[in-house]
Amino acid sequence: MEEKIVATNRKAFHTYHILDKFEAGIELKGSEVKSIREGKANLKQGYVIFRDQVAVLVGMHISAYSHTGYSGHEPTRERRLLLHKRQLIKLKQKTAEKGLTIVPLRLYFKGSWAKVELALVKGKKFYEKKERIKSRDIERDTARETGKFHEI
Repeated sequence: MEEKIVATNRKAFHTYHILDKFEAGIELKGSEVKSIREGKANLKQGYVIFRDQVAVLVGMHISAYSHTGYSGHEPTRERRLLLHKRQLIKLKQKTAEKGLTIVPLRLYFKGSWAKVELALVKGKKFYEKKERIKSRDIERDTARETGKFHEI
């Protein structure tokens, strides 16, 4: 099936160590689906919590649909994630560990279904972020000196 990526959370790769990735369906209203198709979604503040054996995506912002009337949707409402029961239990156990959380990485359409790619993550320390930036700069400088721009 063809995937059409709508939104990505690039900041998550800088802020967290990605431990595991998985796909989940997402329960949306009609105006939210139309707004996502217009590309008006933001994943940066999103994270997953568990309530009564249900995974809920909190903090994802979907702007109002451009052609909606008075009965639109709330942009930052909590949205239920559609996962298998085994996946829910496994993820709930892993997030019970100290320092682990679940954040969305991508929002996309797989066929006609809206899907979200989630990741089990652990936060990076400040010095780890600085080291990564430093090593990237060194790689860029060496590539520039050797004349190999296209390889990075």
